[in-house]
Amino acid sequence: MAQEVIKIRGGQTLKGSVEINGAKNSSVAIIPATLMAEAPVTLDGLPQISDVETLVSLLGDLNIKTELNGTTLSVDPTQIENAPLPNNKVESLRASYYMMGAMLGRFKKCVIGLPGGCPLGPRPIDQHIKGFKALGATVDESSMTSMKIEADRLIGANIYLDIVSVGATINIMLAATRAEGQTIIENAAKEPEVVDVANFLNSMGAKITGAGTSSIKIVGVSHLHGSRHAIIPDRIEAGTYMCIAAACGESIHIDNIIPKHMEPLTVKLKELGVTIETGDDYMIVQAAAPYKSVDIKTLVYPGFATDLQQPITPLLFLANGPSFVTETIYPERFRHVQELQKMNGLITADRGTATVKPSQLTGAEVYASDLRAGACLIVAGLLAEGVTTIYNVKHIYRGYTDIVKTLKALGADIWTEQVEA
Repeated sequence: MAQEVIKIRGGQTLKGSVEINGAKNSSVAIIPATLMAEAPVTLDGLPQISDVETLVSLLGDLNIKTELNGTTLSVDPTQIENAPLPNNKVESLRASYYMMGAMLGRFKKCVIGLPGGCPLGPRPIDQHIKGFKALGATVDESSMTSMKIEADRLIGANIYLDIVSVGATINIMLAATRAEGQTIIENAAKEPEVVDVANFLNSMGAKITGAGTSSIKIVGVSHLHGSRHAIIPDRIEAGTYMCIAAACGESIHIDNIIPKHMEPLTVKLKELGVTIETGDDYMIVQAAAPYKSVDIKTLVYPGFATDLQQPITPLLFLANGPSFVTETIYPERFRHVQELQKMNGLITADRGTATVKPSQLTGAEVYASDLRAGACLIVAGLLAEGVTTIYNVKHIYRGYTDIVKTLKALGADIWTEQVEA
């Protein structure tokens, strides 16, 4: 059976502009949230990625009429039916768990397959379940393949998250929007995507305050009406292109970004020695290697994003000494390390920290173990001497719209091929 690979001949200087798409991590929560409306909803600025298509087809399984036209999605939930959601789709996409909170809010019950997604080590959904139970739901986890969640009534509660979790914060927010009375989520995630979801729900008539802080207050409502909402720009896609520009960009103009969302990365890139000019909704980034060595530690927002830990790592091979990358969110998120070693990268990982030493990378056959590891390998391939072949590219397409075409337009020597699996 044939599979697609991405091939890159490294060493090219890139120049031009990139338009950033809507945020994947907002879109995958807001699409499920549309099923809570009782009138048509339109979403603008969606990224054209496979995760969006999967979620739209899940809405179809609930008898919701959808029309996806480029970056705009029209949703008509007026004929919605509560149905068990098929496991094969749910398994391919971790963010399908947002269907739980949305369906619990709308119907007070749901049966859903257990979520999948990128293999980043343990990512339990115990905080989500804790929140649903606090609102009055019972959760039946006796099946190996699916979960049944139901409640006679959802009643507002004070919920303290044991760990800061974007997924749990959003899922509880979805369910609590249609609960009776007031819910307060303490130790809530502050990510821009949480704010985006809250703004969308509020546009439909929800009463949510405090999104973007550690304490979110939700006063339940009995109905949600239709609305039109534009998704915020994707800070992780923007950050990946900033890393690409810092690796081999003569001058790359990155448009449609919110600079404040980029600050944790911008500060670190400037510490390396990258040249960055910031405007109201754009950045111009150019490479200025050799770089200074840096230490990076991932933290919840507004700290350094775990999703950018992998894309920035290849830049550290261009530094003048050893750099250290500590992962506090997913300590096992280092599957890219062995792939970079195949490319002659001097990198090791031990107990949640990678040590990166100056190296000249060379092309090799490598495997994208997950979405951001794939982005890391693209940055590495652009830097390497010779040709790099990246396998398992389906992960990359889950989060980056037309990345091969975009890089080609910037001057990269990059193409796809079909090879026998």
